[in-house]
Amino acid sequence: MTRLAERIRTARTADPNGFDRRLVVPMVLGSVLNPVNSSMLAVALIPIGHAFGVPPSQTAWLVTGLYLATAVGQPVIGRLVDAFGPRRLYLAGTALVGVGGLVGMLAPNLWVLVASRVLLGLGTSAAYPASMSLLRAESERTGLRSPAGILAALSISAQVIAVIGPTLGGLLIGAGGWHLIFGVNVPLSAACLALGALWLPRTASAARADTRTDVPGMVLFAASLTAFMLFLTDPGAAHWYLPVIGAATGTWFVRRELGLDAAFIDLRVLGGNAPLLATYGRQLLAYITSYAFLYGYTQWLQEGRGLSASQSGLLLLPMSVTAIAVTALTGRSPRVRGKLRAGAVVQLSGCAALLFLDASSPVWLLVVLGAAFGIPQGLNGLANQSALYAQADPARMGSSAGLLRTFTYLGALLASAANAVFFRGGATSAGLHDLARLLVVVAGLFLVTCLTDRSLSRVGREA
Repeated sequence: MTRLAERIRTARTADPNGFDRRLVVPMVLGSVLNPVNSSMLAVALIPIGHAFGVPPSQTAWLVTGLYLATAVGQPVIGRLVDAFGPRRLYLAGTALVGVGGLVGMLAPNLWVLVASRVLLGLGTSAAYPASMSLLRAESERTGLRSPAGILAALSISAQVIAVIGPTLGGLLIGAGGWHLIFGVNVPLSAACLALGALWLPRTASAARADTRTDVPGMVLFAASLTAFMLFLTDPGAAHWYLPVIGAATGTWFVRRELGLDAAFIDLRVLGGNAPLLATYGRQLLAYITSYAFLYGYTQWLQEGRGLSASQSGLLLLPMSVTAIAVTALTGRSPRVRGKLRAGAVVQLSGCAALLFLDASSPVWLLVVLGAAFGIPQGLNGLANQSALYAQADPARMGSSAGLLRTFTYLGALLASAANAVFFRGGATSAGLHDLARLLVVVAGLFLVTCLTDRSLSRVGREA
């Protein structure tokens, strides 16, 4: 192991002007841990509900638990990456993924399973900000202003998992039950730990970052976000205290951060960066639609259309294949405005098409619709990621990237809440149509933000 590590260090210094492509493998593998857990669960919600005798409104907590933990964990861990470097956070996070997978495999009831999803959410929060921090450090070392190819590789890898995830999940459920979709995290975690220990540099950004950590700010941020998200998962007068707690801790958080030099989230800098704020807003809107479709449509295929988990997973293949093809074709261009506008138009059209589905809809129509949704899947996320890379403060790339993922998972949480409301009595065609009406509004807002943001024309121009 010592000799291998020495050869690695020698190889790294042999070509000081080249991007160290050995980093790409652990970056990509770590970054897909969250997508693989998201996509496989989409076909497992109905079998898990049947196994524990609970309705979709309760299995929605499996989605909520992971994304609530991730939405809170991403910027917190991202700030720690900025402070202490990516290696330690990457290794700790991927180890926690393996623990979460074991807990899920052995879960005796739904709520232990939810707890395992929380562990998975926290564990998968480390890899993406660590990868973006590594990418920024390598870009500064080599002088590569816009590493569009590497960014595209990260995006394509997530799309590949979107292909593999639902189909693999359906096959695993058919072969040995839903427990196996949790067990797959164990070998993935082991691979990340081995590759991370071998290839990730021991110092990448820690030397230039402020190592002070605003722990009270992190706690207040987590408390505020958790209170609001818990209310959204089950809104009602009986839970009036949750938004009150969220507002109070949120106000405290803002006042505290504005008065600190080493704040967890530098609101003064963030507030003066309107293009970055717009990118966060677009990410939220895009992923409300994306995740509502992924989970809502998949549940409807099984209950409303009467298909099996394996068949539903196969019907998601056209969406993911299209997304991969679109990302591969457009990924090397750093320009984002055209991608976002095209993705917004197709996304809005797809949401409107959901209004015409029912239990007798032919399979060819479902295939075409899935393929159409793959176009915005391949364009929107990559474009927002490229925009963030150009807009964020390099010294806070980890926390900025973490916040982008936070808005992604806020969208997932809102989508989960919408699915729980509209599918409260089951994933029926009527519930799907109600969900589609909401998504038409959200997709319309996303289109408006893409058309009116003039700053997008500048992204990628310097590359």
